[in-house]
Amino acid sequence: MAQSLKQERQLLSVDELALVAKTHHPALGELSGHDLRELCRLVRERRDRTREIAARQRREMRGKAAPRGVRSATDDTGTRAKKELLGAAVQRLNKEVARREARASRQALMENAALALRLRRSSEAEAPHPDPGRTPNEGIRSKGHASPPSPRNLAKQGAIAQQTRNMQAKRDSR
Repeated sequence: MAQSLKQERQLLSVDELALVAKTHHPALGELSGHDLRELCRLVRERRDRTREIAARQRREMRGKAAPRGVRSATDDTGTRAKKELLGAAVQRLNKEVARREARASRQALMENAALALRLRRSSEAEAPHPDPGRTPNEGIRSKGHASPPSPRNLAKQGAIAQQTRNMQAKRDSR
């Protein structure tokens, strides 16, 4: 669930708030690659530390661990909410890293395709097909079409054609 900036200010310390503020949109886009990796590392460390504290508090509340500090933990909702805030910040950073990697990958692909096209065009221009030299000028060759097959028995063919004409005349006269 999304947390508001007011909740971030309530739950996070000043230095953590400064880190998480850099993970929001306008500031996130302005970070360089090195700064983005460093911010990822710092926010992950804070999230992991908060996760360990929340786990320890849960163990104290169940009575499985001795309390650290002056008082024992009675409620871990604040620590859990802080962990969620830092986890959301890590997710935003991961998305930005993935977005930048995808953009770099697309850019590299386009550059490689342009290079391949330039190389192909330059190779075609430099090494055209060799001149075949003098060739005979005989004109267009005939395909040699075969004549249609001749009927074997012309009398039989004529008789069939006449029968067809007679049957058609009979149908037309009705």
